[in-house]
Amino acid sequence: MTNPIRLERAGRRWRALFAGHLIADSDDALILHEEGLNPVVYFPRGAVSMEYMSRTDKTTRCPYKGQATYYTLLMDGNLAENAVWSYEDPIDDVADISSRIAFDPKMVDVYEVDEKVARTIDHHRDEDRARVDEVVKHTDTGAGYSQGERWRQNVADPES
Repeated sequence: MTNPIRLERAGRRWRALFAGHLIADSDDALILHEEGLNPVVYFPRGAVSMEYMSRTDKTTRCPYKGQATYYTLLMDGNLAENAVWSYEDPIDDVADISSRIAFDPKMVDVYEVDEKVARTIDHHRDEDRARVDEVVKHTDTGAGYSQGERWRQNVADPES
């Protein structure tokens, strides 16, 4: 039996958006190509907001990847059952996806970031993505600086 799976490192940053909230953001994503299926983006667990997910009893088994465990996503009253999965102990051929997180694209918007604009066919999603991407660009990376220029101050400095 030949393995119909191919893994590649993503060349750009990928994000996942659920209910208008950024729940995953990484420039270290892997893309899994499986014969006859759409590519699936796997995010490093540390780049995913796991606090909005709870593990379910659902598991599935793939002869090429191993056993998947599933999570339900709950945020702001929006529920997506079994919309998230992970292979905790995958088959050796795809060991790189171990403990990474993937999202069902029917329930979670997963997209490649274009620094100018995140493009999709759905115009409303474009607006949501652009708004989220603009906020992320101006958010401190944790290293003391942001990806974008500082926003102009919109209030006066407090008096000392």
